[in-house]
This record gives sequence, structure tokens and C-alpha cells, in this order.
Amino acid sequence: MTHRLLPWTTPEGRPCYLSTDNPYSRLSRIADDIEEAQLASWAQVLGGARAVLEDRRAGERAVRFALTRTVESLEDVLRVAVSRGARVRDGR
Repeated sequence: MTHRLLPWTTPEGRPCYLSTDNPYSRLSRIADDIEEAQLASWAQVLGGARAVLEDRRAGERAVRFALTRTVESLEDVLRVAVSRGARVRDGR
């Protein structure tokens, strides 16, 4: 039985894991879909943050919003990377 880090956390911010031997279970497929959505979102957030940084007229509010979204998205991407790295090590 392997433990997969899921791409979401508990309401308290703790990691969630799936214990399964089936990487194609329904919950595994849902997790895969959410990971893909998080990676796509990261690309959009990164583009938006770059645009704000390039705009010399962007105010503090815009910069803080862009930075907040960037941090949130980076947390998601790091969780995906850790989860996928563990699965590669496990040979899945």
C-alpha cells in the first residue's frame, strides 16, 4: 500500500494522503485532474504577476494581490512536485 500526497489540504492546512495500491482509482484520477488544473492556474498567475511587475504604475494593492496569488499557487505547485516525485521514487 502506498500513500499519495493529495493536491489539497485539510481545513486546518494539514496535508491529505490517499492510501491505495490503485493509481487509477476514482480518487486518484480526481487528484490528477486537480493537479493539472493547479499547474494551469500557476501558469496564468505567473503571467499576471509578470504583467504587474512590468507595470511601473501598478500600485501597492495590485502588487500585494499578485504576490498573494503567486504564493498560493507556488504552494500548490510544490505540493504537486512532492507528490509526483514520491510516486516516481515508488515506481508509479
